[in-house]
Amino acid sequence: MLNVKIVCVGTLKEAFLKDAVKEYEKRLSSYCRLTTHELKNDSALLPAINDKSYKIALCVEGKQMSSTEFAEFLEDAAIKGNGNITMIIGGADGLPEEVKVICAYRLSFSKMTFPHRLMRVILLEQLYRALNISSGGKYHH
Repeated sequence: MLNVKIVCVGTLKEAFLKDAVKEYEKRLSSYCRLTTHELKNDSALLPAINDKSYKIALCVEGKQMSSTEFAEFLEDAAIKGNGNITMIIGGADGLPEEVKVICAYRLSFSKMTFPHRLMRVILLEQLYRALNISSGGKYHH
């Protein structure tokens, strides 16, 4: 089973975001083992991602893709990371360059800027969609 680690700067405070995260975490439990690490600041990022997983930086200058392409990308990333993927969400100022350079891939969900707390929900939804696509599910249709 795929291991997905989400590392993010900042904690969720809003109840509606917490509820959305819980819902997608529940849905994702059928497809992967998901762990989330909330960090207080950027200085804790490097130690939190110091492993051999396939690291993906979420940043506006990254590559955009469709949900189907994302599903295929995750399958490939899982192979490259021996079943371990780490996805990194920065704080309000984005990710520091020293974090981006150690990532194998830079991913963008849009040219638009999203609040980093909301981005976590968007990421979980897209992970669920992609893994559902890969398993032949009907969620995407």
